Amino acid sequence: MALAVPRPHRDDVRIAVGGLLGGVLLWALGTHPRVPADPLVLWRASWAPLVPLAVTAACALLRRTLPRTGLLIGTAALALDTVTTGSVVTLVLYTDLVYAAVLYGGPATARRMPWVTGMLTVLGGVLPAAVGRDPRWLLVGVAVGVVAFAPAATGWVVRDHRDAAEAARLRAEQTALLAEVDRAQAVTAERARMARELHDLVAGHLSAIAIHSTAALSLDDPKTSKEALAVIRENSVEGLAEMRRLIGVLRAGSADREPAAVPTLAGLAALVEGARANGLDVRLHAGQGEVPAPVGLAAYRIVQESLTNALKHAAKGPVEVRLHRRDGVLDVRVISPYRSGDTPRAPGSGAGLAGMRERAALLGGEFAAGPEGARWAVRTVLPLTGGDSA
Repeated sequence: MALAVPRPHRDDVRIAVGGLLGGVLLWALGTHPRVPADPLVLWRASWAPLVPLAVTAACALLRRTLPRTGLLIGTAALALDTVTTGSVVTLVLYTDLVYAAVLYGGPATARRMPWVTGMLTVLGGVLPAAVGRDPRWLLVGVAVGVVAFAPAATGWVVRDHRDAAEAARLRAEQTALLAEVDRAQAVTAERARMARELHDLVAGHLSAIAIHSTAALSLDDPKTSKEALAVIRENSVEGLAEMRRLIGVLRAGSADREPAAVPTLAGLAALVEGARANGLDVRLHAGQGEVPAPVGLAAYRIVQESLTNALKHAAKGPVEVRLHRRDGVLDVRVISPYRSGDTPRAPGSGAGLAGMRERAALLGGEFAAGPEGARWAVRTVLPLTGGDSA
């Protein structure tokens, strides 16, 4: 199976063709850095400089795809050029091969090339000058530095800046990705929060409406029907008011409106009175003292949902709501008579317990619900240091 040869870059093709044509033009004009009479010229044929020129130009096609191979072949071509009358274009093309080997080669090649060419520059000038005691040999080191070290150092600088720019681009992409992840998480958290708020605001009122409308339809008693209709109307009005407040918060133009009041533990008495109007025998035992707003909101919503569940599921009997501060936590308990095996008085989504558990977890608290003998107990422990909104 034949190996696929990488296709040269179009800019490399331009360099190769331009260098070859320029070298041929200078050869045709008779422009050479050395004359045939020079003792270092061993290959005196007039067309001899065209051979290393053609090879070096061909190596330019490999400057991006195979930079090390191109440099090795180009070095051999440059050595061949030194025994001919030579071509300036061959030297220029070779300097580009050194530059490309550092810029496009592997990391190891990029690190070593400046050191190797630097050592060759020093040895090529200082060592012959010291041995021959002729300072003119320093010009050899200068020539090596111009042909090898300067393009290698330039390639290293350009590569370093390119790598820094690429690292900055990757960091920017990672930052944008993290920002998008954070935004998605924030949207998900906000949607979950609004879902809990909507459920807690509407579920209780709709459950009461469903239960009392069922009672009004099943009993042929004008007085009972009138009382049920009064409860239905009261819950409908309160539910609509709560919905309007929530919609006002969600509207884009709600910034110029009065902010909706956040429920606190001070509103538990009114909440209990509403539950009593819906037919529950609720007994409230709440201690005194201020709690952080997130804790107060979570406790209020948990009690609200617990009373809604008691309205739908509990048996006849008193429902106890107890709030007690102890050891830096707020202990919330709602205990109602347990009724097993019966269908609920009103349909539900099953999200109530999950919402209460989420509220407790957001504040680092604990939540549990389940039967305790003949009673159903909802137990929540909320740290008073909780600062995240529930």
